[in-house]
Amino acid sequence: MSDPCIICVAITGSVAGKADNPAVPISIEEQVESTHEAFEAGASIAHCHVRDDAGRPSSDPERFARLKEGIERHCPGMVIQLSTGGRSGAGRERGGMLPLAPDMASLSVGSNNFPTRVYENPPDLVDWLASEMRAYKVKPEIEAFDLSHIVQAARMARDGRIEGPLYVQFVMGVKNAMPLDEPIFDFYIETLKRFAPDAMWCAAGVGAAQITVNEWAIAKGGHTRTGLEDNVRLDRATLAPSNAALVKRAVELCDKHARPVATWRQAREMLGLRMPEGVA
Repeated sequence: MSDPCIICVAITGSVAGKADNPAVPISIEEQVESTHEAFEAGASIAHCHVRDDAGRPSSDPERFARLKEGIERHCPGMVIQLSTGGRSGAGRERGGMLPLAPDMASLSVGSNNFPTRVYENPPDLVDWLASEMRAYKVKPEIEAFDLSHIVQAARMARDGRIEGPLYVQFVMGVKNAMPLDEPIFDFYIETLKRFAPDAMWCAAGVGAAQITVNEWAIAKGGHTRTGLEDNVRLDRATLAPSNAALVKRAVELCDKHARPVATWRQAREMLGLRMPEGVA
């Protein structure tokens, strides 16, 4: 039997809002409800951002704490991954939620272009975020927007700045960053295997690239991410009605390619994460 596929749901992000799709969850209550539906549909990781009262991106640790508590209560066992992304704050503010000791957190190890700005990840900030993750026993998910990010993550694992084995996410479809391209995708897999043979990988596609990247990742033996953060549509003419609908689409692809969908227990075992106390 093929290895189980871990499905991550990126529930909100920092860009999409109600004007783009009314189903995008903004408040903590909406986020918890949407995550629960996605969990029931087959997602075992929740990738989380928070917004302020006006719906703007935030890195407020108190809001992250409320979201984490709500997901733990309503989605017992689900892996909680908090975002340290740069749209929500500047400098060390981006890591202010790490003392909450989530299971995982995103970590970008290099800079790259975004649609209208440079996504800045200077080496000193990257090293500080990595050290905070080590201190609070948070497993990083490396966000690879560029080939150099894979090489840098492997270097950081070798010298102890990141505790291995690595979990690397290939991101495709961001304007001005890495486009949707299958030969490049295959080269990413090959490069990761060469530089970090014990690493695991997943992949995310942005916008219309989401479904294609989901299928590539599932078919090629990796794990995948879906959700309204990355894409608000089922197709050009149809808005996604929920995060759960996008998760169900990934589950269907797992069925197509004979990949069982990982339970939260299997996801935690594969990622080397602690089992939560008091969860049956």
